[in-house]
Amino acid sequence: MIGFGFAAQTFHLPFVAASTVFRLVAVSSRQPELVRQSAAKLGIYNLDVFGDAEEMLQSSNADLVIITAPNAYHYPLAKASLLASKHVLIEKPMVTTSEQARDLFDLAKQTQLQLCVFQNRRWDGDFLTVKALIDHGKLGSIRLYESHFDRFRPNVRQRWREQPGEGTGIWYDLGPHLLDQALCLFGKPEAITTRLLSQREIDGACDYAHCQLHYGNREVILHASLFNSASNLKFHVQGTEGSYLKYGLDPQESQLKSGRLPGTEGFGLEDEADFGTLYQAQNPDDISSVKVPTKPGDYRAIYHHLAMAITGQKPFPVTPEEAILLVQLLELGEQSSREGKTIPCL
Repeated sequence: MIGFGFAAQTFHLPFVAASTVFRLVAVSSRQPELVRQSAAKLGIYNLDVFGDAEEMLQSSNADLVIITAPNAYHYPLAKASLLASKHVLIEKPMVTTSEQARDLFDLAKQTQLQLCVFQNRRWDGDFLTVKALIDHGKLGSIRLYESHFDRFRPNVRQRWREQPGEGTGIWYDLGPHLLDQALCLFGKPEAITTRLLSQREIDGACDYAHCQLHYGNREVILHASLFNSASNLKFHVQGTEGSYLKYGLDPQESQLKSGRLPGTEGFGLEDEADFGTLYQAQNPDDISSVKVPTKPGDYRAIYHHLAMAITGQKPFPVTPEEAILLVQLLELGEQSSREGKTIPCL
């Protein structure tokens, strides 16, 4: 594992510890004591900790490298890992340019290694619920899909994600989640219109993103902001036969931060009070509503799929084409905001 910040400690270490397939053998980090203490709490001992990623790549006999370093370092670290004959699982966003993404997938193909992107929000319970409602035709033909990732964090923190720089800010942090889910449902859009702002500091990193993906007569709205102190709208989906309204975020992140572990009782399950509402309409005078139990969320699935891909049993669900398209949309979104116009997705 390269890097040992929030993502590594919250979204990777607990799942590796719970896995019967993977075993953590080495970490590259400048915080060796934190690494060993955190690993020991999860029953991981005899861990090699390196202060330098290159040294770890050359010294470790690991089959897989998990990259959780800041986004600007994803490309050189992934390239070095592939050249060291390691499979790679890389945090989102994969890289900061589509040229880098294509180069890495070309290298992975040449070296016959797996290069996988950690799009864990595909396994959010609320998204799985939305996908099932759409796939089963409960809403009819979709006309509006609105997805939010809002929080209340009015003060800038001293974290690399919140400082100006390559691949920082909310568009590169939460944008990949919102975009990936939309692409899973609807595929490549015709065009993108995006407004990116820094609302907390004039010259700070982007902390507000409002994006429209255009699909003919279907509108997709993706939104992320840091000044929402009200109930958090997550999904609002409108179709020809009904609508779905959902508040609140998937519980897995908060459960992991509180120390709950994957596979324990109740992990990934949402409280009944947070279930979304399905409104089904036969006609304007006949609209009924019902609470829809949220499907269990389970980020363990991504490690299951990773193992299947490495052992040649099944391709990883985040395809190279999807990963490259997502980075292209991040680039086009920045261009749209900078130029103040809608940009075609050619």
